[in-house]
Amino acid sequence: MIIRPKLNWFRLLFVWRGSVLPQLLPRLGLIFALSVAAIFMHDHMRHYPIGLGTPPFALVGIALAVFLGFRNSASYERWWEGRKLWGALLNTSRALAQQVLSLPERRDPAQSRRFLAALGGLAHALRHQLRGTDALSDLSSRLPADLHARVAAAKYRPALILLWLGEWVADRKREGTFDGYAVLAIQHNLNALSDVIGGCERIASTPLPFSYSVMIHRTIYLFCVMLPFGLVDGAGVLTPLFALLVAYAFMALEAIAAQIEDPFGLEENDLALNAMCDMIEVALHDMAADPDFPLAPKPFTPSRDFILD
Repeated sequence: MIIRPKLNWFRLLFVWRGSVLPQLLPRLGLIFALSVAAIFMHDHMRHYPIGLGTPPFALVGIALAVFLGFRNSASYERWWEGRKLWGALLNTSRALAQQVLSLPERRDPAQSRRFLAALGGLAHALRHQLRGTDALSDLSSRLPADLHARVAAAKYRPALILLWLGEWVADRKREGTFDGYAVLAIQHNLNALSDVIGGCERIASTPLPFSYSVMIHRTIYLFCVMLPFGLVDGAGVLTPLFALLVAYAFMALEAIAAQIEDPFGLEENDLALNAMCDMIEVALHDMAADPDFPLAPKPFTPSRDFILD
């Protein structure tokens, strides 16, 4: 994900990194070529056969804008829900750390360290699961050896780490470290973590209906390909300019919607999951105030230009 400081209106016109314009250039080049062909045919063919006019495009454009608005709203809702889920992961992790560090009747720093390290590892395991990458290298330095061996053999690794956290709490209950009320409070937050994992898995495994995306995609490109032949009667030599403006607006909206539909990916406008995992570990490290706790990663601070996750 790219995070920038707020740009003024003039600099925003020339932003390249993070926009969808680079991937649209070949398609816009095709629209420009069709616009030039439409001008040539209009000026050099005695009986211009494709005088479509603008009224049909006005009607289709309005309907297409409505569908694109719905498509973008649905995609942005998925992106924002993913961000809220990861915000809940941070908040719940802090709450669990506070409970584990403050509720025990007799604190064992080594046991607390194991719990907090596994809690930080859960965020990394979830990030890798959502992105379809291997989490074992990141988890090897964070999880206890016995838990790492169990995680290596599991398919749903965040859920297994969550199970281990519950087992850790049960062991402390049997030892008398936690009373029943403390266990209930911690279990409530462990259940909240389960909701976060399930919510992220639901978003990642349920894309928008494919037939709906295909219908909008085909309509946009058919509309943009025919548009120069409808504008040429009224726009003349300015046909390429107006055709490119309309095509860029429609194609860019569709490309942005497709990009943020999966908020957990690695594209420039997807969520910065690496930075969020680091933020969680920094918070746990600060709360533990334990010199033997694994070193926290460098805090995430945007540079003057951009940060790419």
